[in-house]
Amino acid sequence: MSTSAPRTATVTDRLVAANRVYAAGFTDPGMGARPVLRVAVVACMDARLDLHAALGLQLGDCHTIRNAGGVVTDDTIRSLTISQRALGTRSVALIHHTGCGLQTLTEEFRHELELEVGQRPAWAVEAFRDVDQDVRQSMQRVRTSPFLPHTDDVRGFVFDVTTGLLREIAPNS
Repeated sequence: MSTSAPRTATVTDRLVAANRVYAAGFTDPGMGARPVLRVAVVACMDARLDLHAALGLQLGDCHTIRNAGGVVTDDTIRSLTISQRALGTRSVALIHHTGCGLQTLTEEFRHELELEVGQRPAWAVEAFRDVDQDVRQSMQRVRTSPFLPHTDDVRGFVFDVTTGLLREIAPNS
């Protein structure tokens, strides 16, 4: 007979339970993996950004690529390349936001991790101070990638987490 205390439910347990409820009423939408609107949205992983609601998107409309800061990294280019070349997207919308946590970090974060775990991360933090300039840098990285055949419709925005509005950022000339 086991004398161990009952396991406390975790957040993941809650998510799995919610999935069972979702799946009970789920109907296969019968759609393919190609986004209907042929757009890929690159955005920050911040929990305050409900991209589908903010952009009026429905299931199947877009590819959504999220990471810390919404910055365009090598892995973002990898995902965009697959999105464009294998799944037909043609437009890219980049969405950063006000009050981003990456504005409070520096590359020192990597050094601190190295000291703590004994190994330097292979990735850059990609911290920034000026959100508008970081959007411009991300647009430039997409527009100049040799792997992306569709770079004529690349636009960047800053989402205001207090008003819900997007502000478009003009690219560098």
